Amino acid sequence: MEGNNLLHFLDTPSTHYRLNCDGRFEAENDADDRSDASDPANARELLECLLSQPANKFCADCGIPDPKWAALPFGAFICIKCSGTHRSLGVHISKVISVNLDEWTDEEVHCLAESGGNSVVNTRYEAFLPKNKKIKQDCSTEERNDFIRNSWRKKDSDSKGLKKMSDVGMIEFVGLIKVNIVKGTDLAVRDVMSSDPYVMINLGHQSMKTKVIKNTLNPIWNERLMLSIPDPIPPLKLQVFDKDTFSSDDRMGEADVDIRTLIAATKEHENSTITELTELYRWSASEDSNSVLAKDSVISIANGKVKQEITLKLQNVERGELEIEIECVPLSQ
Repeated sequence: MEGNNLLHFLDTPSTHYRLNCDGRFEAENDADDRSDASDPANARELLECLLSQPANKFCADCGIPDPKWAALPFGAFICIKCSGTHRSLGVHISKVISVNLDEWTDEEVHCLAESGGNSVVNTRYEAFLPKNKKIKQDCSTEERNDFIRNSWRKKDSDSKGLKKMSDVGMIEFVGLIKVNIVKGTDLAVRDVMSSDPYVMINLGHQSMKTKVIKNTLNPIWNERLMLSIPDPIPPLKLQVFDKDTFSSDDRMGEADVDIRTLIAATKEHENSTITELTELYRWSASEDSNSVLAKDSVISIANGKVKQEITLKLQNVERGELEIEIECVPLSQ
């Protein structure tokens, strides 16, 4: 591997390493101040160092230059096209994080460092792959999906998740959707006096969930989740559950959101130079035939980002509202 420094970084767990300006790691004593280890600035600095490694400048799967995504826990840098297939494998197999769009934790960056970079990862996972079987940058969607599903098979226990993906068929992705789960209001009681709510979101065959907020009917999450947008575009499904320890989690309502207008608005204003907050569309809650909106929903643009703010009335439950903010990220970004 090009970065033997990274392997040395791993082999000394009792020592804290600081990155210096020429890309090498310098050891510091344990007695030194360790507050920098979880400093986002230091995590970003290490991330940039990892990206500068020669093998990490190309997608681990197809070789496209300048990959801006990472697949954990494999620890590989990948392009946005391959990231869509990795997301479809499920977060239990491949958790995809954006180099630029996501805030990285110290643990996530160190997971990348521990992998050894794209060259080491490829050596491990493609050890028995014939050279002519490696996909190229201009491969078809079918070739990309098939290659990734088979290349990242870690062990037999993963085969169930990969088989599930193969059952879905070949999926084309048109972008990414960032869903900020803001808060819940006046949710239903599912325990004696309160609930332990969390939110599950689904888009096609992908799903993610928020953390559990204990003992509250008015939880504040402010948690951002990201999914790939398949084509054809399905509705974004949101479900609220009460976490139970000794029994199945209780349902606390659900809602569907049609994201097609947001995607169309994002494509239309992809190269917009609008800097001031500008309203593009508004849906009136009083005219909502499905009675899902608790208040007017607005799609707006500012600084090139198109977002939609929605407060939903949870369905199939006695009460409760869920406030979210969604943003579409086109593949070109």
